[in-house]
Amino acid sequence: MKPRIALYSHDAQGLGHVRRNLAIAGVLAGDGKRDVLVMAGAKEAGVFSTPPGVELLTLPGLGKSSEGVYRARSLALPLKTLIRLRAETLCAVLESFEPDVLIADKLPTGIEGELLPGLDLLKARGGCRLVLGLREVLDDPATVRREWRETGALNVMRSHYDAIWIYGDPLVYDPVREYGMDDGLAAKVRHTGYLGRPAGRPDGALSLGLPAGDLVACLVGGGQDGFELASAFVRAELPDATSGVVLTGPFMPTARRHELLAMAAGREDLAVLDFLDDPAPLLHRARSVVAMGGYNTMCELLHLGCRTLVVPRVLPRSEQLIRARRLAALGVIDTLAPHEATPAAMGDWLAAPALARTHPSELVDLGGLARLPRLLTEVLHPSIRAAEARLAV
Repeated sequence: MKPRIALYSHDAQGLGHVRRNLAIAGVLAGDGKRDVLVMAGAKEAGVFSTPPGVELLTLPGLGKSSEGVYRARSLALPLKTLIRLRAETLCAVLESFEPDVLIADKLPTGIEGELLPGLDLLKARGGCRLVLGLREVLDDPATVRREWRETGALNVMRSHYDAIWIYGDPLVYDPVREYGMDDGLAAKVRHTGYLGRPAGRPDGALSLGLPAGDLVACLVGGGQDGFELASAFVRAELPDATSGVVLTGPFMPTARRHELLAMAAGREDLAVLDFLDDPAPLLHRARSVVAMGGYNTMCELLHLGCRTLVVPRVLPRSEQLIRARRLAALGVIDTLAPHEATPAAMGDWLAAPALARTHPSELVDLGGLARLPRLLTEVLHPSIRAAEARLAV
């Protein structure tokens, strides 16, 4: 029987988590060698294609306010009731699917502890290995340490999880050190490298109907808080013989998107698009890219080696700011604080000649996706890692 892999992706804001987990699922499915079930909280996740052997189950949706407070996204239910519904759904699915491995995304106990009953069920049943998957940067160290203490995450990481996969390069940012993981937790950690994505087809941009010639692009993630950056890009002066494309993301408020369309009306050198399930063809064409600093966006841009200006989100979390500063210190991106990203500053950056740079892959480990099948084998067969540890002594 094929191994069964379950992934928990909570997705309270944007599509970043589910995009990352679908990429992981595709690699672990191994062209149908394993059955993979992704449990996600974003109904929009269905717009992404799923590889052979991967199924997507959508949980009742949660949203998050600009202050980071969870709420029901569509249903008129109190948060406590919705969390109970999601927890019961997760338990029922895990009990029936009987995974050999569960990979939980970011939150060891799930949102508001919703995954904990499922973890307890799998632990009591036996036969399932539990993996916690973490971005390389979660937030500033003080905030992460406090949240882990207050939610009981540290105890669950120690008692329930067999492995911790960190999707990053410790030479860029080392969560083991920054977040004060003790020796017991550190022993469970494997740094995968960044999940650099396949480059896609350069000629795929032809289907977007973009004009020929030089192209610059602006990406604002899901778009829920990306209007200011997109607006500055639209108002910036573009270099001669250059066209611009703004990708607003599916969650930009409709009124804000209409403002951008009005700004771009009548301009042959500017296009406003709302969503692409695969932005790689656009990025292939782009001479320069202005973007927020989300994990998936940075993986794609680093993988392609695009000339990049990052204007990170700074609230309610400092994740993007920390990531942007670390990567800028390595010289693989440029960065501006949000208050510095004026149309004039953006126009100056777009017009500046591109300096010769070392490709990011020579400075940053981008091999995470290729490494995951091997790490999965280690999780399924712990004796392999034990043998490697003995040989390393």
